[in-house]
Parts: sequence; C-alpha cells; structure tokens
Amino acid sequence: MTTMTYDRAGERARVIGAYADGRVAIPTGEAQHVWRIAGTALLATRVIQGFVYWGGGSRRFIYAPSKLDAWGGHNWMANKFQTAMPGALFGTDHLISFLLHHFWLLYACVIMFSAAELIAGAALMAGLFTRFAALVSMAFSVVLMAMFGWQGATCIDEWTMAACNLAMGATLLLGGSSAWSLDNVLLRRRPSLAGRGWFRWGCGALPLPLADRRLRNLTLALFAFVVIFDVGTYSYYRGSVVTPFHSGPVSPTMHHVTLTDGVVLPDGSVRVHAYLDAGTPEAPLHVVSAAVLAADGHVMEQWDAKALSALPKTSFANDYAYNKFAAGPYGIRAPMGAKATLTLPAVGSGAPGSGAVGSGAVGGDSIRLTDVDGRSFTTKLVGVAG
Repeated sequence: MTTMTYDRAGERARVIGAYADGRVAIPTGEAQHVWRIAGTALLATRVIQGFVYWGGGSRRFIYAPSKLDAWGGHNWMANKFQTAMPGALFGTDHLISFLLHHFWLLYACVIMFSAAELIAGAALMAGLFTRFAALVSMAFSVVLMAMFGWQGATCIDEWTMAACNLAMGATLLLGGSSAWSLDNVLLRRRPSLAGRGWFRWGCGALPLPLADRRLRNLTLALFAFVVIFDVGTYSYYRGSVVTPFHSGPVSPTMHHVTLTDGVVLPDGSVRVHAYLDAGTPEAPLHVVSAAVLAADGHVMEQWDAKALSALPKTSFANDYAYNKFAAGPYGIRAPMGAKATLTLPAVGSGAPGSGAVGSGAVGGDSIRLTDVDGRSFTTKLVGVAG
C-alpha cells in the first residue's frame, strides 16, 4: 500500500507563488477543491447581503424615486433622517442636524449614499471586487446602526438588520467569493492578477495573502469588533445582556417632548421651545391641551384641542424644513424628531374654545403640554420677556 502525504507548505506555495517567467499559479488540487466549497457555502450569504444594499439603492433610484424627491414628497429621505436624530449615537445626531440645515450638502450625501448602496450591493451579488464591497457594507452597517439602531418596539428592527449585515460583511471580507464570482472570471482571464496585492485584498477569488498566524489574528480582531459592537449596542439599546430588558435611553414607542426656554411675553402670550425626542416614527404626536400653571399647580391659562387646532402658521417657528410642528385636526401635530419654538397667544378669560380660567399667563410658574395619551410635559416659565 502506498501512503500519500499532503504537503501543506508546497500546496500553499503553488497557490500564491510566482514563476520566474511572470506566470502565477492558480489553485489546484485539494486547495482548489476546498476554496470552491468555501465559495459555494458563502454564495447565499454574499448574494443576499448584496441584495439588501442593492435593494436600498434601487428603491430610491428606480422603484420609489419619491424618496429622492426633495421638493415634493413626504417620502424624501431627510424626513427619515430626522426621525433617527433623537436616538443616534456617536455624535451622528449632530451630523444629521448639520445636514438638515444645509440642503445641498444633505442632498449630495443622500445621492452618494444611495449610489454607494446600489453599487456595493450589485458588486457583492456579482462577486466583483468582493472584499472591497464587503468592507463598504460593513461601514454602512456601522453608520446605520449608529443612526437608526434604537428604533423598533421590542425586536429593535433596525438594529437586527445592521447587526446581521455587519457580521455577514466581516465573513465575506475574510472569505472572499472564491470560484462563484466575476473576480474569478477576471483571474482566469488574467492569471497574473494573483500576484497583485490590490487584487488579493480587494477581490475575492483567492485567499488573503497572509500567513496563517496573521490571518488568524485578523480574523479574531474582526470577530472581537463585531461581537463588541453588536452586543454592546444591544445592551445599550435594550439591556438583556448584563441588565434586565428596558426600553432604552430613547423610547421607540412612547412619545416624549422636551420643553425648554419657556417665556411669558409682554402681551400675555407664551413662547416655548419643543423637541419631540422619543417615540415611534410611524405615528405623529398629538398635543391636545396646553396650560400655564401657577406655583401651586392650579391652571392660570389653558388652550384646549380646538384652540390649538386653530393656531396660525406663525405660531410655529420650526428648526428644520422637514418634520415640523403644526396645527392639526386634534390640536398640535408633530412627527418624530420635530423641533420648533411654539407661541401660544393670550386667550383671556372666556375666550371661545380656550377653557381659560381667567387669570392670564403673567405670573405663571410653568407651562404644560398634554398629548392624546394623557402624558404631560412641563418646563418652567422664566418670566416676562421684553
């Protein structure tokens, strides 16, 4: 009986070695077989990862262009960005706010991000520049996690998608695309590409040009990053890791309004800044009552739903041009992320629909807004402004 041994070092040399005449060996034998199996195993992961991002870009450019319509549609992407602002991490809330104030920069970023999603997604599905496309998809996942990861009632839907895509991107970055890809077609047509560093690192037809130890270290580093980032953000958003489950620093279900800069104006009207900084983007806030309270808590001035619904546009000085506070059919209406300075006019005793108790706002201690679900939001009034 003849015993055959597998020369791992020799096979590795054949895979990545270069001949003196400039030709480069293509994987053969057992190495090629293993690499093809790996490519087949990752095929579904690569195609679906690509489809997720291609789908995001194609919806905006092809199937739902209203998402890129900055002049006519409520589906314009700026509205969605603004809904993410209250819970965004790592300073991305400040970035969103800056972009919302600079239209052309915002528009350029939306177009470039959408185009990058479309191109990277198509590249992953086709297996073209696979590792570079996988790295881009990982960057997308981190950015989307930081901006939208807090949204979702119990499953935090946005987090789930970003967490999975980050792990899938890391796997494709390490594993490549193997035989089932356009990268491999390029390699077959131009075998000399196997000796080019940019091809080995950016494409996926061959293993990474690293010794086993360095490849192991890179793998463990990516593994640690993905686990720490995914588990850490989940713990921050919902707990259930080292703490009990919680709704997070920013609730994705219950609306919350932060009121600041409350002032009684000389004519008896009241001005206050309001920020809808928690809740679901699927349903707007409805403020059905506003009241000025004395120090002992009794109502000095009050505006009911009818009075709030009748407020003119001049009563709302919105911070952004997109999600806005405005008068609605049930009082004041505001989508997620809206910020505005509200001015409530003096109604006086017995004003129609006001429910005022007749003492006026002057001397009031605080202002309170109450939403349709009975939740109240209050801030101090600092006195009469000149």
